[in-house]
Amino acid sequence: MSATVETHRPLPQSAYRQVLRQADAHGVELIRFLWVDHNGILRGKAVTRAHLEFRMESGIGLAKSRQAAGLMDTGVPVPGFNAVGEVRLVPDPDTFIALPHAPGQGAMLCDLVQLDGEPWDACPRTFLKSALVAAGKLEVVASYEPEFTLCSARPEPGGLKVLDDSLCFDNAGFDAAGDYVMQLLQGLRGQGVDVEVYHPEFGAGQHEMTLRHGPALRAADLSVWQKAITRGLASSLGLWATFAPIPAPGFRGNGNHLHLSMWRDRPGRGRENAFADDADGLGLSETAYHFIGGVLRHLPALLALTCPSVNSYQRLQPGMWSGAHACYGQDNREAAVRIPSRLRGAAAASTNVELKAVDSTANPYLAMGAVIYAGLDGIASRTDPGPQLAQDPNGLTDAERDRLGLGLPRSLEEALDALRRDDYLMDVLGPLRREVYPALKEDEIRAVKEMADDLAFLTYATRY
Repeated sequence: MSATVETHRPLPQSAYRQVLRQADAHGVELIRFLWVDHNGILRGKAVTRAHLEFRMESGIGLAKSRQAAGLMDTGVPVPGFNAVGEVRLVPDPDTFIALPHAPGQGAMLCDLVQLDGEPWDACPRTFLKSALVAAGKLEVVASYEPEFTLCSARPEPGGLKVLDDSLCFDNAGFDAAGDYVMQLLQGLRGQGVDVEVYHPEFGAGQHEMTLRHGPALRAADLSVWQKAITRGLASSLGLWATFAPIPAPGFRGNGNHLHLSMWRDRPGRGRENAFADDADGLGLSETAYHFIGGVLRHLPALLALTCPSVNSYQRLQPGMWSGAHACYGQDNREAAVRIPSRLRGAAAASTNVELKAVDSTANPYLAMGAVIYAGLDGIASRTDPGPQLAQDPNGLTDAERDRLGLGLPRSLEEALDALRRDDYLMDVLGPLRREVYPALKEDEIRAVKEMADDLAFLTYATRY
């Protein structure tokens, strides 16, 4: 069962003043109240500066049915999500930013709260908060690692006009996208977003800009801002950035790998990485192995939340370095769970687990929360993940892969079936979400089947 999140309380006056000062300092006149829906799409309403303080306390009304809107923006008939009923968009003041690509506008990320202040079971951000409550004294540290394709124009039927066709890590790729990348870097850093690594990626027009890890909720929030600013800045410059897993036929897949570790305070020893153990061959503790065991045990069902679109499974294929095999291994980029080799001079601190089977069609709060819950289940039941796979699984025979249990769903339909059979994950999703979420995904499957292929690719390339 999912953990309980506290009732929303009125903010202290200092929180209001902090946001108002920031808004005035950046000349912000319109502030977006944003949330990420069950399809991973960022939506919102906006309030003017003159009414910001009041609306931060009262929230902005939102019809409950908006959390049952499908990929094509049509409502999916699910009990509790109809013409009757409203929740409030209540912003978190710590998430305020001035949008660097939209002068005069700012934004905050919101929780979806019931009228009496109680958390709403269909709020994705609250779902991640509940997973962090369930983790107890273990503090989850995380980061997303998104890839995107940069285009010289908005996608049209028939393909993409990529900004460049440089090679992976090609110095020419740095030059081709240099002006845009520097504006993006400055825009992110100007809002307190700590960018750590950037490089041109494998595919044509593909790039990756990685943020520094941090507390899990903050990491999920920053992934939202990174995607919004990356796309918004591109649009303002007459370009187009898409995070779609496969934005057009023949393109290399855009992943959004999730890195996680857990930290704890030890009396007399201070704060330490609960996933690290120098005595182990991979540098992993028992806690880490059990966490991995839980993730692998629930992985077929998790994919419905981490790779949650029809388009996802055009990326999640063997040979794509997308994590299409149910195994783990050190620096094994075909394994769903990769154990990154540790960094010299920071071995214990850099110990983490990477889930490669994640993409940007996922709601970052749902995906991270579900992975945390799966790992916690593994820790609680002391699940043994078995030995690592220290070779490319594609070099094994079909019989060997079957014997090792490396198979994963190869379509959204299969992942949804696995989710419905996973009693634990269905329970932690809660009574509302376990009804509406599969219904939304079934609606997406039906809608995409009715589309011509070029329209389906275009839909994902423009939505994400």
